[in-house]
Amino acid sequence: MTTGDIILIIIKLAGALAVFLFAMKLMSEGLQKFAGSKLRHILTRITGKPLSGILAGTGVTAIIQSSTATTVMTVGFAGAGLLTLAGAIAVVMGANIGTTVTAWIITIFGLGGGGGEEKVPLMPMIIAAISLFFIFSKKNKMQYLGQTIIGLSLLILGLGLMGDSVPPLDENVAHSIASLGRWGYWSVLLFIVVGAVLCIILQTSSAMTAVILLMASQGWIDFPTSMALVIGQNLGTTLTAQVVAMTTGTTGKRTARAHLVFNVAGAIIFLIPFYPICNAVMAISEQLDSLLPTIPLIPLAITVFHTLFNVVTTVILAFFIPQIVKIVTWMVPEKSEDGEEEFRLTYLEPNLLSTAELNLQSAKSEIEEFSKRVLRMYTFLPGLRTANKDEEFNSIMDRIAKYEGITDRMEMEISKFLTKVGSGDISEHGSERISTMLRIIDNLESIGDTIYQIAMTRKNKREDAVHFDAGLNANLSHMSELVQKSLDVMDSNLHDYDHVDLDAAYAAEHEINVYRDRLRAQHLDALKLGVYDYAIGNAYSSLYALYEKLGDYVINVSEAIDGSRKHAEE
Repeated sequence: MTTGDIILIIIKLAGALAVFLFAMKLMSEGLQKFAGSKLRHILTRITGKPLSGILAGTGVTAIIQSSTATTVMTVGFAGAGLLTLAGAIAVVMGANIGTTVTAWIITIFGLGGGGGEEKVPLMPMIIAAISLFFIFSKKNKMQYLGQTIIGLSLLILGLGLMGDSVPPLDENVAHSIASLGRWGYWSVLLFIVVGAVLCIILQTSSAMTAVILLMASQGWIDFPTSMALVIGQNLGTTLTAQVVAMTTGTTGKRTARAHLVFNVAGAIIFLIPFYPICNAVMAISEQLDSLLPTIPLIPLAITVFHTLFNVVTTVILAFFIPQIVKIVTWMVPEKSEDGEEEFRLTYLEPNLLSTAELNLQSAKSEIEEFSKRVLRMYTFLPGLRTANKDEEFNSIMDRIAKYEGITDRMEMEISKFLTKVGSGDISEHGSERISTMLRIIDNLESIGDTIYQIAMTRKNKREDAVHFDAGLNANLSHMSELVQKSLDVMDSNLHDYDHVDLDAAYAAEHEINVYRDRLRAQHLDALKLGVYDYAIGNAYSSLYALYEKLGDYVINVSEAIDGSRKHAEE
């Protein structure tokens, strides 16, 4: 074989792999769009029992063909308080089982499922023809289903091209590969490392599964080597997750660490009795092969092992979820209060997901984090009134100023992210949600600005030696409590767009307006009677007006959420 032949083989194989990866992306995107917001409902209705989380993770991953997407959604829900860490770990366990569906699709449809030489190229054409009934539909859902079907046809075509690109095994090459397996468990460990590295390079376990099945079907690797590569592939996916988790908060990092702990434990469980398991899987596969004669034995055995590895590991470790929670909590300790005062986007990773529904879920989680920052910023205000020493007062002012800068940057970064998502392929519902989110973050940023204005008014009052009596302080304190109540309602509404409590939001805002009107009337009477001078009156009226202004921005957020909900229902 000449150098030119080798280069040609590599080019063909790379092109076939590109078709396969594009097909997986197309099919995954179509499934995610077709499933829509139902994915969110499935995960957010998980109970505290591990079984419900495992089943949900398995089902969602099997539907959208992306364990990474499932994991990211899970991190977002856990960070938003909709899932406990234990529930998130259960979902990630289930996502591992869901990835086995891809292996079965490849094995059944791509490696011998045709049953004959003529049927292999014909099958993807038949599947693609079926999509014609859907892609020209006026309904978006049917178009997404058509996209999924086309993706499946291209996936099968890509697998066929990959098989045609690999030449018959050269005798010298076969001898070289076989020599690597002569070292017993050391060879197994070597191929586990190789599998992990290749999975990291390919950045997708689905492509790695296809490569393993292809090499095995062509005789390039034996069954024990294939098993070692599968174990390595599972470890490789966790390493990719660790890189992604670097941009997330505490819950995201803990979930990623749990994924790592889970797969490392699974590797150890299967590595110790490796060869007995190898023999047992082959015996099971030989029995299945009699029922599925069109599927080659070795690819079938690999798929059985891939399924067995994830299912058995999940069943065993599901009983140890509390212990895994303790381990990852120790590995990723709770961030300090000072850490919360640094600018950091927790959930947005523009290059991680490709579909609007899941990108918007990440944005929603980030907006909830934005709200959390704003509410924390608001809690600093009472300290400005009670601070006795200038050092204490200035320290609080610095924290408020820092948070104001954070809210400005969060608003800018989330806006850029949403704009980027909106410029892609997005449904009408998705476009409406983006408009809603842009309105929400604009008002959240305005809340941050208003809190800063209240703080600056307090600062100017202190510098000008303006003092309020007990009555004025009590009035402002009550106004502050009413606004806090309104903020709490807003924050609650941000967690569940489908069940926004607009009545509670309007009631809280009404209380603010009524009390503002009362304070304004009393203030005008006090000025006429000369109860306090102009400097006191000016500072006092500025403060209660700013609190009322803040309440207006708060109600705007709930109104935006309610408008999005009504549009979705229509």
